[in-house]
Amino acid sequence: MASTRVLVKRRKAIRNIRKITRTMELIATARFKKAMDRAVEADAFTRKIAELAADLAASATEIKHPLLEKRAEIKNSVLLVLCSNRGLCGGYNGSILREATPHLRKVQGEGVNVHLELSGKRAIAYYKFQGIAAMHAYTHFEDKPTFEQADELANRYLAEYSAGKIDRVDVAYMKFINAARQTPMVETLLPLSSLAPEPGKKAAVEEPKTNVEYEFLPSAAEILEEILPVSFKIRLFKCFLDAAVSEQIARRVAMKAATENAGEMIKALSLKYNRARQAQITKEISEIIGGAAALK
Repeated sequence: MASTRVLVKRRKAIRNIRKITRTMELIATARFKKAMDRAVEADAFTRKIAELAADLAASATEIKHPLLEKRAEIKNSVLLVLCSNRGLCGGYNGSILREATPHLRKVQGEGVNVHLELSGKRAIAYYKFQGIAAMHAYTHFEDKPTFEQADELANRYLAEYSAGKIDRVDVAYMKFINAARQTPMVETLLPLSSLAPEPGKKAAVEEPKTNVEYEFLPSAAEILEEILPVSFKIRLFKCFLDAAVSEQIARRVAMKAATENAGEMIKALSLKYNRARQAQITKEISEIIGGAAALK
């Protein structure tokens, strides 16, 4: 049986670890609430502008916009993988990479030249270890991504897509559905040929579809020229918001489990310590009684 001194040191170390994990759990809970509020607020706007863009595109059938046209042949595509900069968030990063890597290999197997772009130190380290080179790497997207940061990426994607340098843009990230459910997925953002509501989102009340006739002023082409790029930028920004809130949820769950496990270990070590201490006291009493008996 381990000595009482060793058990005391181990129990003290685990107590210190439990304090750290408990603190990280509380921090993740606070950050999760703020991140979820941003994601929920952006969700309604994202879905509404996608529906509006789809209605306008369907009404102005004579207008052809490059962002709506699906390329006959996909030669170059972009895969943006959104992971975290820090660990201690359970299987968050692993789930995303398990979706992104097979998709990358599948697209490459089809003869498509994939430009891999990575956000987060965990994704960068993983693909570096795999020997897969990335075209761009970003580490400045934290738990509070801004629209300006996403807008910079979106403008480059839009310019390259319009110039014909890329034919498709895919994003691998953790989709936030609600506080209890997040799912890793690879979503195609360009082309905007499918502007239906995002997967997993259902209206609380199914509204009957009605045919809406639009009168365009200014012209339909000018309106689509403004609203379609905005729709893409908002959807890309929503991916970053979902990734941020999902990361905090995963970290909160992981730290809560670690705190509970530390508590169980402390109980087990306390039990071992009490037994070891009891055995030591019994041994000392026996030695005292034996010594007293020898003196008689």
